[in-house]
Amino acid sequence: MKIALAHKRLDLKGGTERDFYRTAEGLRDLGHEVHLFCSEYGVKPPPDTVAHRIPVLPVGRTARLWSFALSAPAIIRKYRCDVAVSFGRMLEADIVRSGGGSHRGFLERLGGQGGLGRRLWQRLSPYHQSVLAIERCQFQPARYKRIIAVSAEVRRDLMGHYAIPPERIAVLYNGVDQRRFHPSRRENFRSKIRERWQIPEKSPLVLFVGSGFRRKGLDLLLSVWSATGLSDAYLLVLGDDARMSWYKTRARALAGDRIVFTGRQDDVENYYAAADVVALPSLQEAFGNVVLESLAAGLPILVSRQAGAAELLTGALVEGIVDRLDDREELVGKLVKLLDRCADPSLAAEARALGEEFSWERHFHELEALLLQVRNI
Repeated sequence: MKIALAHKRLDLKGGTERDFYRTAEGLRDLGHEVHLFCSEYGVKPPPDTVAHRIPVLPVGRTARLWSFALSAPAIIRKYRCDVAVSFGRMLEADIVRSGGGSHRGFLERLGGQGGLGRRLWQRLSPYHQSVLAIERCQFQPARYKRIIAVSAEVRRDLMGHYAIPPERIAVLYNGVDQRRFHPSRRENFRSKIRERWQIPEKSPLVLFVGSGFRRKGLDLLLSVWSATGLSDAYLLVLGDDARMSWYKTRARALAGDRIVFTGRQDDVENYYAAADVVALPSLQEAFGNVVLESLAAGLPILVSRQAGAAELLTGALVEGIVDRLDDREELVGKLVKLLDRCADPSLAAEARALGEEFSWERHFHELEALLLQVRNI
């Protein structure tokens, strides 16, 4: 097939951007002719794919948003691809991949947490109102053939906000690189990473991975790190945030040197090898690739019910799901329990076995089947 993949930016920094890049590689490796349609290229396109640039207005994110949404469908049509897949905001596409749920639902959740001031700002924001307008067009029945949701939670969100028929939404979970994230790395990297960041070899270590700290739940972790059951535990934070200096200052006041910030790290797989437990108590998370990376690395994870990937956990791993993020005792209790059990080889084996069920190879074969189906509609 000749396949069009469209997103505003080709890059390897954000979650959607990495998924977009991997999808281009995966479909190429299955023998398809892959065409990329982006307005920005932060990295070189994958070899043996064809890159096209979508022209957008150069000033202001709202202007860029509308430029791409309006221009991309018309430009893609000129190349007569068999199927077009949108990873972002476009007025129409054969398949819309929703990696973050509806923007409408996102604003409702943030507005509920932020109070009247935030809700008023959302209503007055030209950018947010533009995204909502494009989203309303994007999900009109005539403007798409199928929607891909990255979790059942995203599927429920889209159906609830836009009355999309269930048969037009397919849930397709992400995959994980099972060689890159593997328990065998512990032997070589557990001590190296801990020594680099001055974390005692025998101290319990919780890993937090993600940027945009508040949404990912870092504020919640910091608020409980002085709890009795965590008095000896270290927290290793990978990622960036615009308020990094504020977070560092607060962490130092709460727990001294037991909370360590590393910034972004290219070898994130080695940090999983150094950890005992991973924590992702997100306020909002459509999926959460960190969950699959943790499982593949053989680690239990503390994850909020709000994260889409939480629905994948089974058996003893379900004990890491936090139902109420406003319940400090539940958060501390479940984290302490995971740390107490982290040395249990059966728990590590259970995590790894579950992670092995979600390969990128399986993901791309399922995606290919859906593309073939949509081509024939």
